[in-house]
Amino acid sequence: MNMYDLISKKKYGETLTNEEIHFIVDGFTSGAIKDYQMSAFLMAVCLKGMDKDETIALTMAMAHSGDMLDLSAIDGVKVDKHSTGGVGDKTSLVLSPMVAALGIPVAKMSGRGLGHTGGTIDKLESFRGFSTSIPTEKFIENVNKMKMAIVGQTANLAPADKKIYALRDVTATVDNISLIASSIMSKKIASGADVIVLDVKTGSGAFMKTLDDSIALAEAMVEIGNGVGRETYAVITDMNQPLGNAVGNSIEVAEAIQTLQGNGPADLLEVSLTLGSYMLYGAKKAVTVKEAREMLERTIADRTALNKLAEFVRAQGGDDSAVFDTELFPKASIQKEVLADKDGYVTRIITDEIGMTSLVLGGGRETKDSEIDLSVGIRIHKKLGDKVKAGEALATLYGNDAAKVSAAATRYLKAYTLDQQQPEAVKYIYGIVTKDGLTRF
Repeated sequence: MNMYDLISKKKYGETLTNEEIHFIVDGFTSGAIKDYQMSAFLMAVCLKGMDKDETIALTMAMAHSGDMLDLSAIDGVKVDKHSTGGVGDKTSLVLSPMVAALGIPVAKMSGRGLGHTGGTIDKLESFRGFSTSIPTEKFIENVNKMKMAIVGQTANLAPADKKIYALRDVTATVDNISLIASSIMSKKIASGADVIVLDVKTGSGAFMKTLDDSIALAEAMVEIGNGVGRETYAVITDMNQPLGNAVGNSIEVAEAIQTLQGNGPADLLEVSLTLGSYMLYGAKKAVTVKEAREMLERTIADRTALNKLAEFVRAQGGDDSAVFDTELFPKASIQKEVLADKDGYVTRIITDEIGMTSLVLGGGRETKDSEIDLSVGIRIHKKLGDKVKAGEALATLYGNDAAKVSAAATRYLKAYTLDQQQPEAVKYIYGIVTKDGLTRF
């Protein structure tokens, strides 16, 4: 078996075997297969595609290229949620305490933010003293004891994926459904959960800009997950505007807490309840998705989810006072309103530009080593379909550097389109993909 023959085989659209795909992944990870050979193979995949069995084989080869987290010591059915990334996406902070409050173990590995999307790990560090680098033994102990723990990803989780993605990024081979799906699912499978619920974003702030592409990705990932014995669901959600009204780090945590108190924005609550319902349904905690939703709603009404969040923060070394008083979170020294320059309805928001505005303020990373400011962020006042008068505030920016705040305000205003005709109502959720297929909403 040699790489030349395998590149040629895929170039002519032939199907690779499981053994051949493992040979490619293992060889590239070890350095035996060179970058130029892997680049040629990836381009052949982009041009000729991969079938279901090839995609599953690629996923599992990458998943097994490093550590496979063993969660067998955790009692019960382990559930996890993954988002394909968006702006203002703090659903993990809302749904994890709700699900854990109902006795379902949430054993979650999350990442830091890079670019315009925020990371769950960064947001959690808004709690003074909170640690996401607890030992595996403590991670398992916490999940067994209180049904919830969130830690940073290990350096050796699916290392083949990291190496392959770095090459895809510079060889114009990112936009292939099989490569994207296997990249995401390799890390989730290596993370060890029994039930995986995927939040597949679509729109101007998502990786997949069109609904058709988002559906194709969701279907591919669900097929992979169920094909390797993991109960997998995908919820296709809107990212044509930020989720909720807060974009930043501590400001997003505060909004998640408000949602657990029953005072959160409708879109954030709806997406969180839908994702959480499938986590419960997949874990067989509820007979129907409707029943699961009602159970989750009760955890907000009786404050058990809010108390679970506080317990989780304490267990990982954090000060939980801010759970009950969000005014304790870090505060920026400068506030500036972004004012509309004319009358009209908000008909379009370039969502990733809103994320970049947060980055300009200091709330995101341009490189992996960039320092972020947990106190800065954006409070959105006007979203799609809202009527606006000239001089009315579209948003309030929070920052600690006057020059950055001024630049961010200019950028934010350019992300909005105002027209005289009111647009159609925005959907929060476009569809659900299960092993039985797609249900559109």
